[in-house]
Amino acid sequence: MSYRSILVNLRLGQDNSRLLAVVASLADRFGAHVAGVAVWQPIEVAYSDSVLAPELLRQDRQRRGEQAAAAEAEFRETMHGHGTSLDWHAWAAPPNLAGEVAVRARSADLIVTPVSRGQTGFEFSRPLNLGDLIMEAGRPVLIVPEATESLTLGHVLVAWKDGREARRAVAAALPALRAASHVTIAEIAPEDDLAQARRHLDDVGAWLSRHGISPELLPLAANGDDAGRLNLLAEDRAVDLIVAGAYAHSRLREWILGSVTHHLLQHSEICSLVTH
Repeated sequence: MSYRSILVNLRLGQDNSRLLAVVASLADRFGAHVAGVAVWQPIEVAYSDSVLAPELLRQDRQRRGEQAAAAEAEFRETMHGHGTSLDWHAWAAPPNLAGEVAVRARSADLIVTPVSRGQTGFEFSRPLNLGDLIMEAGRPVLIVPEATESLTLGHVLVAWKDGREARRAVAAALPALRAASHVTIAEIAPEDDLAQARRHLDDVGAWLSRHGISPELLPLAANGDDAGRLNLLAEDRAVDLIVAGAYAHSRLREWILGSVTHHLLQHSEICSLVTH
């Protein structure tokens, strides 16, 4: 398995140069085709019979069209000469923007998207919800913080938790783990469960060794803040990428994320590869 097809989600009306620099390096490393996408939600006019409604809709279409054209130009200019080929898609979508991108990911091995800090200021349309994208995509999602300009894959940290999500995440991360200079697998567990955590890590390490990967195994005693402990470990070890399963449960139509997942999606300054 390799990342031969990468889908990158671009933000309209914002600078995507750093995100695209990361994608360019991945496309060169893995010899990948790259598809750029930009989706947006059209404005909703509360009073459709208002004389201003047609003009507001026209202005929104024009503004979004100009932003999409600018994003495509940035995508093609930055990605020129990188990867094997390029493709571009931009469209107005219904409220479920994440679902639209997830459907497009049917032809991708990896989705790359910027960190979403949520909606700021006055905006007619919502930003794409990263939690929804991860839950719906069926593909690994690489989340790139705003300040990140490159991804070297020197040291990759796997945040292990013995469950389906972590198993899928590590399997999806195999190309990145093979490319890494150093791999650490850490499991945070209560003091009484550290021996069991070590057995989990031994099994995962043995499996990875059959794929030519020799990880460092690191069971850690829990201190009540798994997200904070993971972040400190990543900073101390100068980690370039965190691999983790995305843990969540659904309450009606809202995904309630676990603390580690929420931290990776909203607050981490380190790239993370997550899979549900």
